[in-house]
Amino acid sequence: MSPVTQITGSRGSKDTIRRGSRSLLSRGIATVVIATAALFAVSVIFASSSVTRGTLLTMLPFASALAIAALGQTLVVMQGGIDLSVAGGLSLYVVIVTKYPAGVNSRLLVAIGIAVLAAVGAGLLNGLLIGRMRLNPIVATLGTNALLFGAVLWYTAGIPTTTTARLARVGGGLWLGIPAPVYFAVAGTALVTAVVKLTPAGRRFEGVGANETAARTAGLRVRRHRTSAYVWAQLLYCLGGVLHAGIVNQPTAYEGNNYLLPTVAAVVLGGTSLLGGRGNLVATAVAALFLSQLDQFVLALGVTYATRTLVQAAALAVGVALYTVNWGALARRLAGRRVASIAPT
Repeated sequence: MSPVTQITGSRGSKDTIRRGSRSLLSRGIATVVIATAALFAVSVIFASSSVTRGTLLTMLPFASALAIAALGQTLVVMQGGIDLSVAGGLSLYVVIVTKYPAGVNSRLLVAIGIAVLAAVGAGLLNGLLIGRMRLNPIVATLGTNALLFGAVLWYTAGIPTTTTARLARVGGGLWLGIPAPVYFAVAGTALVTAVVKLTPAGRRFEGVGANETAARTAGLRVRRHRTSAYVWAQLLYCLGGVLHAGIVNQPTAYEGNNYLLPTVAAVVLGGTSLLGGRGNLVATAVAALFLSQLDQFVLALGVTYATRTLVQAAALAVGVALYTVNWGALARRLAGRRVASIAPT
């Protein structure tokens, strides 16, 4: 019997789990696609300036960087964790690929290599703290986030730097009329989805996230899978950070702060369970587009930055309620109370 079969149990229970997981994931992709289409329709009616060609060409690169970073967060959440070091990590990778080259195109590849090494180190640190030392993911990744921001301030002294012309062409250029970062987001989503859903390693990865105890019984290396989730997450943050550095001509030392809440919101809106297990990476990417357009929509309405943040938080709350509340049982309970209240005594 294979480890994956052992985790899922008997044939009947396995089929039940698969049907439940597929139902949730299918509902997640359907919900977020419908919500995104509805948002664009509402934007056309109430804030047409948010859907002009120029606005969309400005929004899509940021949506692409967010989608890539959210893919990393999804991998972590699929293991029952959460990564709050995305802000510090992405900020560090942004400043490395902008400060190290110092405007010289020939030094860009070396800078990207340094950023990749830093990402692997940050991921391994999170994996060590959570997988081996058994620290709470929130506490561990907050600590890592503080270290990463400390490295950012040490390296930059808080002074912003300008991106190289080559990276600016990648982050802000158009390929066949479409922003270049969109191609990276589509390719990244397709590649990560294929690895997780179609390979034996990916199925074991999902199995570990779904049931850690059963995975240990089946002989799967839980710590290795959990650590790999944080490493791959940081590598995806790194890719998102490199693209962000090309999109923003002069990024600050705190660019990653704009990605913390949206990455978690994208994961939740995409239907991935915060308890771990299966996740829908395509739905996460679509949710990133939804959140980016939502930001453009409220911006076009002329609201303040604080209100925009509250709207993102509200989207996260709606996503949590949508997939965690048993709405059928709640409706039956309310209906029962209503009947009881009008019944004659």
